Amino acid sequence: MHNLAIALSDKGYCVSGSDDEIFEPSKSRLAKKELLPNSLGWDPSRIHSGLDAVIVGMHARADNPELLRAQELGLKIYSYPEYIFEQTKDKKRIVIGGSHGKTTITSMLLHVFKQNEIACDFMVGAQLAGFDCMVKLTEDAEYVVLEGDEYLSSPIDLRPKFHLYKPHIALISGIAWDHINVFPTFQNYIHQFDVFIDCIEPNGALIYANEDPEVVKLAQKPRHRDIKTFGYGPHSSRVENGVTYLETSSGWLPIRVFGHHNLQNLNGAMQICKMVGITDDAFYSAIATFEGASKRLEIVARRNQGIVFKDFAHSPSKLKATSSAVKRQFPQHRIVACMELHTFSSLNSAFLEQYAHSMDEPDVAIVYFNPHTIEHKRLEPISVDDVKKAFQREDLIVLTDASLVEMILMESDWEKTHLLWMTSGNFDGLDIADLALRLPMN
Repeated sequence: MHNLAIALSDKGYCVSGSDDEIFEPSKSRLAKKELLPNSLGWDPSRIHSGLDAVIVGMHARADNPELLRAQELGLKIYSYPEYIFEQTKDKKRIVIGGSHGKTTITSMLLHVFKQNEIACDFMVGAQLAGFDCMVKLTEDAEYVVLEGDEYLSSPIDLRPKFHLYKPHIALISGIAWDHINVFPTFQNYIHQFDVFIDCIEPNGALIYANEDPEVVKLAQKPRHRDIKTFGYGPHSSRVENGVTYLETSSGWLPIRVFGHHNLQNLNGAMQICKMVGITDDAFYSAIATFEGASKRLEIVARRNQGIVFKDFAHSPSKLKATSSAVKRQFPQHRIVACMELHTFSSLNSAFLEQYAHSMDEPDVAIVYFNPHTIEHKRLEPISVDDVKKAFQREDLIVLTDASLVEMILMESDWEKTHLLWMTSGNFDGLDIADLALRLPMN
């Protein structure tokens, strides 16, 4: 939401906003643009008939006093994705959907477009090097690249966000059950992607990961409109001395990202680039300098022969993919992996069994959760034994005190060892950048 506020201000709109909590870096960015509210909290007097529109994010509740005032005045109320579509309805929309990889693919596209001087608007959910703001809305750009999140649009609009974007080019990177609080069964979750495909504009295109059986079923399902479909798998590659090389017509090209999923992501991005006229040579030249999106196998520190990675992984499929990628990239090294159960789904006792064998690849595997977070989310309690049983790894270390996570890491052997830090939370304030500097890796 703060990125959207900045983008609209940059476009010349008069923007104001409210929130009950504003954290960094959002706070500093809003202050720099003179968009930071004078005070936190909700105040109905801020809502008046002089407003052209109110944009509601998911953080507000349906009984929010400012939202109720806007409804009382009959103001035009948009959800976040509704307003993104309103701003981009005259552009060629490229929408990246999927349970995993969508941020990375979107970021790859923006990087390649920028390197090839192709103007485009965009919305992406992670910070990307070389971009100050992760929403851009202009009058002139022909294309817009959107990360298509399947979560709900707003408290008064319960449609998944990616149902509102009406893509001309859509991509689905894979389907792995997530958001159990919203989509209680896997079939219900799959259905959202079926609807997403039906939202593609006539004569549009669907690019899909052909290694995912659920995606293939949806892609091959007969449709009432003319949609072209293109399947893709991982790009051909090899790994040598911890570096991944792409096989190209001009020879082997070293790149800065790695892992099976990233090679799939890269190939998906390449198919889209071909559709907008970017040549293979131009794509390879650009992608060679792509360093990844924030918190997606992001390198926090290099220490002697060890690397500390930070990754947003939290769902079972993401844990498997991320830990497998690091293990295969550095087969001669030990991998210590720490993950935090933090999301509604991951802390739900009914969902825990989905984590079976998701942490088998690392040499040492640590799972952390905070019982107070479970209370805050009003979920049924889970125990250390419940987690051990769910992950089905005998030597799994399960902890409920973040200080014990730090203690175990500080006392570990770090010779030829990498640390993989996986969470959508923050391990209750444990600073991984600071910890990385203190680990005895030298």
